[in-house]
Amino acid sequence: MIKALSGEVWKQLLFPGWKHLRNKYGLSSHGRIASYRENVLQDGKLLEGSMTTGYKTLNLHRPGNNGTLYIHRELAKLFLKKPPSKNKYVIHLNHNKTDNHSKNLKWATLDEMISHQQYSPAKLAYKKVQANRTEGLKLNASQVKAIKKVLNNPNRKITIKKLAEKYEVSEMTMYRIKSGENWGRVKQ
Repeated sequence: MIKALSGEVWKQLLFPGWKHLRNKYGLSSHGRIASYRENVLQDGKLLEGSMTTGYKTLNLHRPGNNGTLYIHRELAKLFLKKPPSKNKYVIHLNHNKTDNHSKNLKWATLDEMISHQQYSPAKLAYKKVQANRTEGLKLNASQVKAIKKVLNNPNRKITIKKLAEKYEVSEMTMYRIKSGENWGRVKQ
């Protein structure tokens, strides 16, 4: 038996192969998961689910379709207004991947999702650590100044690939230096 929370709404989780399973599965507007036979509140059992790359998931072995269901995506399908076709991603408004309350979820485009991720506390903390790192670096400040000078030259003849080979770093490192993501504190 499951005790209902104030304002909580339960909906049955429908997915390919659900009719072949012994139990039904339900999701609540508060982000809870349950398995049940007839009525989620009367004979239901709350499930913890699993974690996959920080997201809560439900792993179901369905006949002919084993797979992982991402809870936040399934909740968005059940509780949020159907999105325009370009909105294929679900973001957590408070950046907490385990907070699957329907009020914390939003359909987003790829650009909106990428922009939203840039302001996550984890991303901001990572950027701060990277900006102040001094050990384990392949380049030094004077090399980066020289690289920035070449990258910012409108008449540059050398490709980014060749520049990366010259300094024995990846092309991605060059692009990150150019954008300021890496070595942003070093001025040309």
